Amino acid sequence: MNFTEFWTICSTNNIFLDDEQLDNLNRFYNEMTYWNEKVNMISRRDIENLLENHILHSLSILKFFNFPAKAKVLDVGTGGGFPGTPLKIAKPDIYLTLVDSISKKLKIADMLAKHTGLRNIESYAMRVEELKNQKKFINFFDVIVTRAVATTDKIYTWTKDLLKDNGKIILWKGGNLDEEIANLLKINSKLKVQIVPIDLFGFDYYLKEDKKFVIISI
Repeated sequence: MNFTEFWTICSTNNIFLDDEQLDNLNRFYNEMTYWNEKVNMISRRDIENLLENHILHSLSILKFFNFPAKAKVLDVGTGGGFPGTPLKIAKPDIYLTLVDSISKKLKIADMLAKHTGLRNIESYAMRVEELKNQKKFINFFDVIVTRAVATTDKIYTWTKDLLKDNGKIILWKGGNLDEEIANLLKINSKLKVQIVPIDLFGFDYYLKEDKKFVIISI
């Protein structure tokens, strides 16, 4: 996939990016490609698919979910900055917090995010469970996002104290989730769980791979 194809797919699916945002994504793409040779932020075999497997995949939530204005967003296990950094570029008004237990990766992810010139980005090299030891983060976040970090029930257990009362947890997932969702509802049967197939017009790869979002409403 090239940037023309990427922009076309985004636009067709009502994910609108202006010239500055596209420039920032291009810069992020180039720097990620450079640093991945040194730090292995994502699989080196996957770097050729950075646009479709990571950047577009991160942004695809914008077709299905509207982030509140100036939302406080926590990206759990961000790794190379996914999905948080592409979301911050597309939604520059959000307040983004990146968390990852691997400090080497987090330092690069933080640097790449801040190289976009955007403000209101923080990063913490720790396990997300440790974040609630900082009292300011209790009931602080509007939205928590995470890609392929842990099972749904574990993510909820680790992060529920960090969410506002009307907060959302959004997980990028794939495959059969029946057992995960059942385990989640055993913990809290009052949760509202929505499973959304990632169905992008003009790009059916995610649908074929059974990729989906799990949106948990607290």
